[in-house]
Amino acid sequence: MALPESKTEMSPKARRTALLGAMFLMATSAIGPGFITQTTEFTVKIGAAFAFAIVVSILVDIAVQLNVWRVIGVSGMRAQELGNKVLPGIGWVLAALVFIGGMVFNIGNIAGTGLGVNAMLGVDAKIGGAISAVIAILIFLSKKAGMALDRIVVLLGAIMILLMLYVAIVAAPPVGEALKNVVLPEKIDFLIITTLIGGTVGGYITYAGAHRMIDSGTSGIEHVKSISNISILAIIVTGIMRVLLFLAILGVVAGGVVLASDNKAAEAFGHAAGDIGIRAFGIILWAAALTSVIGAAYTSVSFITKRTTSERTRNIITVAFIAVCGVIYLFLGKAPATLLIFAGAFNGLILPVGFAVLLWVAWRRRDLMGGYKYPKFLLLVGVLAWLLSVFLGWNSLTGLAALWQG
Repeated sequence: MALPESKTEMSPKARRTALLGAMFLMATSAIGPGFITQTTEFTVKIGAAFAFAIVVSILVDIAVQLNVWRVIGVSGMRAQELGNKVLPGIGWVLAALVFIGGMVFNIGNIAGTGLGVNAMLGVDAKIGGAISAVIAILIFLSKKAGMALDRIVVLLGAIMILLMLYVAIVAAPPVGEALKNVVLPEKIDFLIITTLIGGTVGGYITYAGAHRMIDSGTSGIEHVKSISNISILAIIVTGIMRVLLFLAILGVVAGGVVLASDNKAAEAFGHAAGDIGIRAFGIILWAAALTSVIGAAYTSVSFITKRTTSERTRNIITVAFIAVCGVIYLFLGKAPATLLIFAGAFNGLILPVGFAVLLWVAWRRRDLMGGYKYPKFLLLVGVLAWLLSVFLGWNSLTGLAALWQG
């Protein structure tokens, strides 16, 4: 049986590539169709004041990811493995939540790739979704799947940022007004802030980069600095994308355009840059959705396999996961709204449950971290972020209760 990637020796260059891949896997997993829709809707709703919500959410996201990556990275164990060490069975509960939520959201991600191809080339959305699912499958079927995954998410992440930068510049947003609202917001909407946090570090996204990092061979106390730096950079990349999208939409809205269509982001890009803007939107949506397909599949499967599972076996399961999601999408055309609400509720539970386990390991289980003395300030910041995650989880459960009553 072939050894998993985490057991192989890596050159410094290969390690850098793997860390970059882990960083972009987390960042691009967060930047999906929902990310684009949320950012657009909130910008239209509160305008320049959205800048404050973005900054606050980024700070909270950094607090969460610093702790998640450090505990998983130093211990060298996946979240569900740590969970079962802390309280037998809780790791499998966490795995079930991630897997179910990941599968439902991946149907939506594949639907997003279809819409992106449609906007980019005018091809039927179902055909675009099917082709995109096949592309994702081919990545995991390649002989060097790990390297292919790392490189494709970095490439697509870079393309998204460059295209978004172009549209943001063309839209000519009131940057000064946005910067003013970072410090003196005209309006503060805590529901928007918590929604952004849940969308960036909720569900499988919380663990995407950290699991990829240890699977590709980086773990242990000697890598603490690299682990911390990459975890922060992952959130910064996501934040840059959020800021650029916000500025692009703000530029259009501030110019007096009323966005009234079902796809406000595409409409805004069209107003900002004409036909080129529409094509750019298609590429960005496709890249965002495809990387989310890859991230959701990789991370979901990492929760139902062991570190000793061969890379080939993991890849075959991942291919099956994507194929099932693709077939369901082709039959339904989209992820059913009811299932998305259920998956959203699962996502709301994943962060407080999984994060509590990791914070407990940091606080009380030095034996699982090679005797590493965890920084108290980081633990305190983590606890504050966890309390917020409990609030997010409660909100998601009330949404599920409303669905049940309906």
